Amino acid sequence: MMKKWMYIICSVFLLTACSGGGNTSEQKEGHKKVTVVLDWTPNTNHTGLYVAKEKGYFEEQGLDVDIILPGEAGADQLVASGKAEFGVGYQESVTQARVQDVPLVSIAAVIQHNTSGFASPKDKGITTPKDFEGKRYGGWGSPVEKAVMTSIMKQENADVEKVDFVNMGDTDFFTAVKRDVDFAWIYYGWTGIEAELRGEELNMMYVKDYSEKLDYYTPVLTTNEKMIESDPETVKAFLSASSKGYQFAIDNPEEAGEILLEAAPDLDKELVMKSQEWLAPKYKDDADRWGEQKLEVWENYASWMYDNDLLDKELDSKKAFTNEFLPK
Repeated sequence: MMKKWMYIICSVFLLTACSGGGNTSEQKEGHKKVTVVLDWTPNTNHTGLYVAKEKGYFEEQGLDVDIILPGEAGADQLVASGKAEFGVGYQESVTQARVQDVPLVSIAAVIQHNTSGFASPKDKGITTPKDFEGKRYGGWGSPVEKAVMTSIMKQENADVEKVDFVNMGDTDFFTAVKRDVDFAWIYYGWTGIEAELRGEELNMMYVKDYSEKLDYYTPVLTTNEKMIESDPETVKAFLSASSKGYQFAIDNPEEAGEILLEAAPDLDKELVMKSQEWLAPKYKDDADRWGEQKLEVWENYASWMYDNDLLDKELDSKKAFTNEFLPK
């Protein structure tokens, strides 16, 4: 993880120097062209962005928005370097970037509460963290995985060293748990919903249920410090339209799902529609407005990461996020 962020730091300076300040926006037919980079292939975490584009909410704000896939560089790197104005990221990655002096800033929480956790087919009999012992875990090789698992297993006096960690690579969850592993970390709003549609019962342990410090924002919308300082009006316009898009998805999940499918026709329609229905009330949840972020959530997760040796130094949480540009 350290090597990754050192690479990004170098890229920030190189790309900014080459791009004359890193601002790629251009005037086009009276609208400002900006780019938002997704964190992954299109899914229901992104619906509000596609709604804002399709419904003309970005255009109303004077913006011509391109929504693109991350490619090899990744959304965080492209946004931090100024090669893209906005991106979809995670509190975890923004935190890691900030402590390495990478100028990423979270500007909105896409979903208010962490919907991820450890999942396994019901017939595996994994119902508590204690049951992880002697089982094979399929992950992606991040130190965060073992740290989270350690912290929740300790609550039951269980030993994480008795878990066999397997790198799943690109193998999908359903193939992996039948062939290679016993459980994995998933987002219920997508993989969990797919399991329901397949008729495959899961045991699901949400990480937020084991510690409030693990109820962090995932995903978030990001920009960089230079964008905030040099063009705050564009940041405000982007969030005004995005907020309207996500509110539409909250109020009209079926139509919002259709809009996502039109933009990404290769997605499974039944999965998109069911996922959209499940996720719609979770975008805003108990917050006063969509996108709102709390300082305590940033402080809690950063302190947890620091205490678990996942950060070199403590995070200045107040600089990692802002609610300044959200609609009032």
